[in-house]
Amino acid sequence: MSSRVLFDLVVNETVEGVVVISVIGELDMSSAPRLREELIRSSAAAAKPLVVLDLAGVDLLDPTGLGVIFDGVKRTRTRGGDLALARAEPQVLRDFELTRVSEILPVFTSVDDAVASLVHQ
Repeated sequence: MSSRVLFDLVVNETVEGVVVISVIGELDMSSAPRLREELIRSSAAAAKPLVVLDLAGVDLLDPTGLGVIFDGVKRTRTRGGDLALARAEPQVLRDFELTRVSEILPVFTSVDDAVASLVHQ
């Protein structure tokens, strides 16, 4: 019998104080609350929260997941910080283009580039 991970989050903090949340699996109605909880925790933990969502492991993004991402942007910006997106899979990038998210929130090709964009604002 084999098992597979349907959804997981891996949270790391960089030397620069940026929280990197790696999302793995489907970011949908059933999994989005876990990401929302982590974004709330990360936003509250710093005076100026800087968060990167590493989306390399996301194979599906539904409107609920998209709403959680926008909520994270609002939370971080309200506290003087920001949120950046990195390494989105082609199907997720297509969703960002269709919903025009990529015009508001750029998607970086690497986590390092996303971290640098936040640190050097």
